[in-house]
Amino acid sequence: MARKHFGTDGIRGRANAGKLTAATAMKVGQAAGKHFLRGEHKHRVVIGKDTRLSGYMMESALIAGFTSVGMDVILTGPLPTPAVALLTREMRADLGVMISASHNKFADNGIKLFGPDGYKLSDADEEAIEAEMDREQELAQAQHIGRARRIDDARGRYIHAVKQSLPDDIRLDGLKIVVDCAHGAAYNVTPTAIWELGAAVVAMGVSPNGLNINDGVGSTDLGAIQARVVDEGAHIGIALDGDADRLIVIDELGQVVDGDQIMALIGSTMAERGQLKGGGIVATVMSNLGLERFLAGLGLDLVRTNVGDRYVLEAMRKGGYNVGGEQSGHMILTDHATTGDGTVAALQVLGALVRSGKPASELLHLFDRVPQLLKNVRYAGGDPLNAASVKQAIAGGEAKLSGKGRLVIRKSGTEPLIRVMAEGDDGALVTRVVDDICAAVEAAA
Repeated sequence: MARKHFGTDGIRGRANAGKLTAATAMKVGQAAGKHFLRGEHKHRVVIGKDTRLSGYMMESALIAGFTSVGMDVILTGPLPTPAVALLTREMRADLGVMISASHNKFADNGIKLFGPDGYKLSDADEEAIEAEMDREQELAQAQHIGRARRIDDARGRYIHAVKQSLPDDIRLDGLKIVVDCAHGAAYNVTPTAIWELGAAVVAMGVSPNGLNINDGVGSTDLGAIQARVVDEGAHIGIALDGDADRLIVIDELGQVVDGDQIMALIGSTMAERGQLKGGGIVATVMSNLGLERFLAGLGLDLVRTNVGDRYVLEAMRKGGYNVGGEQSGHMILTDHATTGDGTVAALQVLGALVRSGKPASELLHLFDRVPQLLKNVRYAGGDPLNAASVKQAIAGGEAKLSGKGRLVIRKSGTEPLIRVMAEGDDGALVTRVVDDICAAVEAAA
């Protein structure tokens, strides 16, 4: 079924334009509410958001939609995506909603939906909601219109939950940690949780104004935190994205530690302690070949999926794995959360740092990356990947890398971009292959 609204991670787009308007949000509320009005109990939905200016508009429209079909609404205010998933499950809600465009800048926004179990909705549920959005919804009778209330202790509940992911004997005393919250949803909770565990916290990206989320800070713009870690003489830096489901680490030398190295550390540490399930970890086709080789050396598997944390999680649940993630920093640790959680993952890294007594630069660089290059090509419309010239360029690239590396070509699920990635032991060959394919895509776009 062709999707009009939902992409790889809910609905996302330019706020107040195109498909992501207040009218669309109200339709989502009505359609999702109708879809989850099951049974005779009083139905409720938990709604959280990040710090974007448009979040107020989207929140109000969703409230109108849900209450108009008879569902009560619980509002948390700005809170990380994994916190919304947690509260949805703990409060016995029928549905959870996160208003966020994750790592995108403030002008974009999005709607992510969680089921009563705290997991992101299946494709079937999203398709059913899309179908409902095209129908005129039956509104609740006046006496059955839903109510909305804001809860005051949502942040405290989440802070308590993430701290529980660390064993009681682990304290962070003596560590100086730079925490960059991207002026986003975790601006209050993550620095507080790490401080409560004993660390000296240098907080940055914690002054949201509605317009500065992911602007020069956070996991997709690392220059500021790299400099701050070195200037402060910190032991480590923690960089989250706008909705705090993504983590990138900076070692004490200011070097970037991506999701692949983080998964290598968490997976190998848990394997040593007998806590790793499934005999390996789950990652996407974008993870570096170096990670795969490192895990193989430990007798562990790397299961690859399509890009998107929802696909990683599906494979984890199907195969009984408890560690998965993406090179971009989504870390899914199902012993502690039902979705990606940057703060929980950060605490596992900090716990390993404490136990090892090693500097972060030694602990967090467990394998050498195979040369890998990713380039994005923006296109205006149509499908450049169907052009004969592009198919020919891709076939040529695959032939050149045969037995020497990998080639991954895909469309972005959230933007009009073609992503071209290649990796192999010959860096010059990788560059030539990517450049040739990008040139073909640009000519066809």
